[in-house]
Amino acid sequence: MATEIDSKQYVAEQGTFQVGPFELSSRLIVGSGRYENATMMKECLELSGAQCITVAVRRERLHDADGENLLDFIDSDKYVLLPNTAGCYSADDAVRVARMGREILRALGNPGADWVKLECLGDSKTLLPDPIATLDATEKLVNDGFHVLCYTSDDPVTARRLKAAGAAAVMPAGSPIGSGQGILNPNNIRIILEYLKDEDPDYPVIVDAGVGTASDVAQAMELGVDGVLLNTAIAHARDPHMMAQAMKHATLAGRQAFLAGRIPKRLYATASSPEEGIIATHPYPRGK
Repeated sequence: MATEIDSKQYVAEQGTFQVGPFELSSRLIVGSGRYENATMMKECLELSGAQCITVAVRRERLHDADGENLLDFIDSDKYVLLPNTAGCYSADDAVRVARMGREILRALGNPGADWVKLECLGDSKTLLPDPIATLDATEKLVNDGFHVLCYTSDDPVTARRLKAAGAAAVMPAGSPIGSGQGILNPNNIRIILEYLKDEDPDYPVIVDAGVGTASDVAQAMELGVDGVLLNTAIAHARDPHMMAQAMKHATLAGRQAFLAGRIPKRLYATASSPEEGIIATHPYPRGK
């Protein structure tokens, strides 16, 4: 079992970040689906250190494969729930599902009632977002009082348009949902960060989708994103409990590395020890 990080130390070292009206103490957001059972889900959520949990809203009651209501296993006083519109293929469907999620969480008294993770998918094979439907749904939901976190592709132009439409956060995919391929196009993520944070350095950019293991999380955080959202990488790991802890540590390590600043990449070696005071040297011609 991995060594646990004290929660106060965890927050102090990586800092909180703001998404709309919500201040999150953990930069890791995790999903509640695809686990073997609800008990395992509950345990993994705890081990991940996440404060925000996404829930897919498809019906009035949220049940797993065993017929158990997932909300009975998620402490709504401890976690901020983030309803998502997973499985929607049109703006109208996404808006309808978002409103349904708001009513469910209002009934629970959970503060996450007025925000939503927006997904408007283009097709069922790639699960890539439909940029036009996503922009349409964003505008409608923002006008309806939602704080919208937009799942989008890694296209910088689309990301900029979603921000202009009032999205509370833009969430570019590292790679297709559930693919486990990690960050396929880090250059586009860097451009998105440049575009969206140029005028507002605190504007949240969160990598969502495609994470396969802890090193993917660390890489995303090292790029400078504010957080990572994942689900399958924990739920379908060989040992979900251990992977949940690994993701927690990777989020912290990646954030610290970004803040610390990596050394530049060089073509040739640079000696780490000083050359002064060397007893004997055996110089070789350069390149040999």
